[in-house]
Amino acid sequence: MNSPNPVNKRIVILGGGTAGWITANALVDAWGERGAEVTLIESPDIGTVGVGEGSTPRLKIFFDTIGVEESEWMPKCNATYKNGISFVNWSTRPGFEHYFHPFASTIDQHTKTAFYFNTYARRLGVDVHAHPDRFFLTAKLSENRQGPKPDENFPFAMDYGYHFDAGLVGEFLKGRAIARGVTHIAARIGDVQLTPRGDIASLLTDGGDTIEGDFFVDCSGFRGTLIQKFLQVPFVSYAENLFNDSAVVLPTEQEDSIGSQTVSTALKHGWAWQIPLTHRIGNGYVYSSSFCSADDAETELRGHLGLLDSDVEARHLKMKVGRVERQWERNCLAVGLSQGFIEPLEATALNLVCNTVYDFVETVDRDGFGGSGADAFNARVNEGFEMVRDYIVAHYIMNTRDDTEYWRQNGANRNVPERLQKILEIWKSGKSLAQEMESQNIQSTYTAMSWACLFAGYGFFPESRNLEGSEQFAGRIDMAEIDEFIRRCALNFRSQNELLEVH
Repeated sequence: MNSPNPVNKRIVILGGGTAGWITANALVDAWGERGAEVTLIESPDIGTVGVGEGSTPRLKIFFDTIGVEESEWMPKCNATYKNGISFVNWSTRPGFEHYFHPFASTIDQHTKTAFYFNTYARRLGVDVHAHPDRFFLTAKLSENRQGPKPDENFPFAMDYGYHFDAGLVGEFLKGRAIARGVTHIAARIGDVQLTPRGDIASLLTDGGDTIEGDFFVDCSGFRGTLIQKFLQVPFVSYAENLFNDSAVVLPTEQEDSIGSQTVSTALKHGWAWQIPLTHRIGNGYVYSSSFCSADDAETELRGHLGLLDSDVEARHLKMKVGRVERQWERNCLAVGLSQGFIEPLEATALNLVCNTVYDFVETVDRDGFGGSGADAFNARVNEGFEMVRDYIVAHYIMNTRDDTEYWRQNGANRNVPERLQKILEIWKSGKSLAQEMESQNIQSTYTAMSWACLFAGYGFFPESRNLEGSEQFAGRIDMAEIDEFIRRCALNFRSQNELLEVH
């Protein structure tokens, strides 16, 4: 159903970067031929960190939607393929110090039933193998540094994400958007003019130009220039659930063999990421400034990377974790950091950006720009943020580390969101996550399989006690058979290096 006014609108985007240029491309593709005029304003002196970023499979959907091939954008953005995320030292339980969170594939249908069966048995106290890594093909591919695209004779779909230089992705999308008709203005905004009823009328540049619009998109970053400063939409902090508010980042040289996973390693006061690009490795340390100074964090990261004597420059960042109360306020939509931010533990930032923009397009196409669909839209986007928050919080409250006050307080934190509490209770009760989440109408961005991989990867089981009657589980799952199945499946995949050479 077409909206009353989907065309002949002047849409002004404040801020570039990945979020701004994703928005520009999505809007010009959706409405460019229906009369929408899209303008993007960005400051010429605000750079990007550009140390490497990871995505979920949602980014592939975005590029497919706008009709851009991997061979077109990946080489220009130093991009690599991503099978999932490895978590190191988040748990101290013997045998569970490391686990892999896989992206889904259709081949999982042949092994995940066995995984569910063994995790069920393990939750009853039966001593069976229930670590997720041996059950999923992408864990083996990551171990082998293989990419996620199989040979033609292996007809099983694989979900995958990417690693890339965020600054270069922004530049690539900028060029495409301008070629599609988006007007680009390099300027700083000095003021914002509002109408008598409180809508945004125009943006005033430092150079004295007035840029008018019918609808505005705030991609100004943590500043939230339009949505927070001028429209006064309150910010909802997640600080009681998530302690981290800072990061230090620096690159290292790439190895000859390029990895195909993000690695998240728990450190003293947070966690360090490792993201392999074609020309370097992006590294960073996300931590809480309440427990660790910036200098101490940088020293710890350098020690973790073996760079204590290196003169490679580190960059320090502050993070504002939470979201605005309303993403769509009057004639303004917040996208990216201006709408909210959750630490990048599961690489969800661009997932939230794409979901926000395309939900907005669908809402406007159905209800128009007048705002009649804004309340329901805001509820959906906010729910998306909460669902991601719940999954991230679970990583912290389940940790068993006690080496620092940071980890002890995370483990003792009782500010557990209600949905997360319900999912934890389902798991601990021994019931089926998938069935119970469906029957209790527990919505989550993450599938039951992802939750099970998280819980099982932490070794979040009762102590094995070989219950009476446990013989019913003995020998039911032949792990050697699963190992051989996974090994032979992996023969149909090439290394990350070989896969990238195709481009």
